[in-house]
Amino acid sequence: MAEWAAEGKQPEILFWVGCAGSYDDRAQKVTVALCKILDAVGMSFGVLGTEETCTGDPARRAGNDFLFQMMAFQNIQVLNGYEVKKIVTACPHCFNTLKNEYPEYGGHYEVIHHTQLLQQLINEGKLKLEGGGTFKGKKITYHDSCYLGRVNGVYEAPRSVLEALDAELVEMKRCRTNGLCCGAGGSQMFKEDEPGKQRINEARAEEALETGATIIAANCPFCLTMMTDGVKAKDKQEEVMVYDLVELIVQNKGL
Repeated sequence: MAEWAAEGKQPEILFWVGCAGSYDDRAQKVTVALCKILDAVGMSFGVLGTEETCTGDPARRAGNDFLFQMMAFQNIQVLNGYEVKKIVTACPHCFNTLKNEYPEYGGHYEVIHHTQLLQQLINEGKLKLEGGGTFKGKKITYHDSCYLGRVNGVYEAPRSVLEALDAELVEMKRCRTNGLCCGAGGSQMFKEDEPGKQRINEARAEEALETGATIIAANCPFCLTMMTDGVKAKDKQEEVMVYDLVELIVQNKGL
C-alpha cells in the first residue's frame, strides 16, 4: 500500500493477508493461490506488508479485550491513513473482526471473504472455470467454518463456487446452520485440549470421511489445519485431500 500511495494511486481492494496467511506454511499456499487468481482476472490489489498486524481476534476470544482494542486502533489508524474502502481476506476470523467489530472503533470498510469474491468473479464472467477437468465427477464435501457460516450467514457463496467446478458436492450430516466446529475457533487453536473422549477435529473428520468424498474443501486456515490433522489421525491422508476453495480453482485453471 505504501508503494501505491507513493504513486498517488489506490488499488481496487486491500488484501488482508492475516497471521496464518503470512506465517503458516500451509496457509501461505492459499495466500499465493488467491494472488494468482487476482492477477489472472486483472484485479489490482495492495497489501499492508509489515504494517499489517493481527486483527486481535484471538486476544478478544481468549478474554484479553484490552489487547484487542490496542491492536484494533493501531490497524484502523493504518487502514484509514491509506483511505482503504474495500478489504478481502481469506480468513473468516479476520473477516468477522474487520467487518463486525472494527466499526465500533472507527474502522468502516466493505469487507468480503475470498469465497464471496470468487462467487462474484464467476457470476460476472471474469473467472471462467473449465467444465470437466481435474474435478469432474469427484466427490467434494464442504466444511462450514463457524465465523463465515453461523456467525455471518455465508453458506451459498462457497457452495456455488464448488458447483462451478463440475464436481459432486456431498454434504456432511452436520452442515450449514447445524455445522460442527473444527475445534480451533474461539482461540482454541492456541491452547491445549480440555480432557475428553475425542478431539473435535477427529469427530469432524469422521463426518467428512463418511460422505465418501475424496476432497474436503475449507475456507479458513484454522479449519484447514484441523481437518488435515483429523484426516491424518484416521490414516486417510493418502486417499483424502484437504484444500481451500481457492486452491481448487487454481488447480482447475492450471495457474
